[in-house]
Amino acid sequence: MSASVTVSACPLSGDEREMPPPCPESLAYSFTLPPGTAGPRIARAATRVALQTHGLADMTDAVVQVVGELAACACRFTPDGEVYVSLRYRDGEVRVILYDGHARHSHPRLAAACDARRRAALRVLGCVVRACEGEWGFGEVREPGGGTRMWAVVPWRRARLFR
Repeated sequence: MSASVTVSACPLSGDEREMPPPCPESLAYSFTLPPGTAGPRIARAATRVALQTHGLADMTDAVVQVVGELAACACRFTPDGEVYVSLRYRDGEVRVILYDGHARHSHPRLAAACDARRRAALRVLGCVVRACEGEWGFGEVREPGGGTRMWAVVPWRRARLFR
């Protein structure tokens, strides 16, 4: 008699081990927003769910506002292109990074004017981040394809008090 053995290439197949529940330290998400006006709404909704799932619901108001402001700015500067979003929790802080396709202008006055427009568009973001004693900024993307990288760091200890 021969016994038949089923072999699967899928490492999860037949694996009944329990996965640990999500925790703050495992918050690490990256996603791409579609072009257009729906991007900020999608970014806010995804961020809200991610924070609540990872036990960071007390940061939701501040971080969702930050993500929404960054996404709205990115979509405004690249209305026909995709926007990449990264959310990470490290060392008691949520780190948010957005990449958009708006390349840096080569002419210094155009670059300065564009930076001023972006800074003005991020005025509310600046207020939220300051209230949370965090940091934010933007600059040129150094990877191929160019564009702009915007980022914010929101500390948990102050973001949980944000209202």
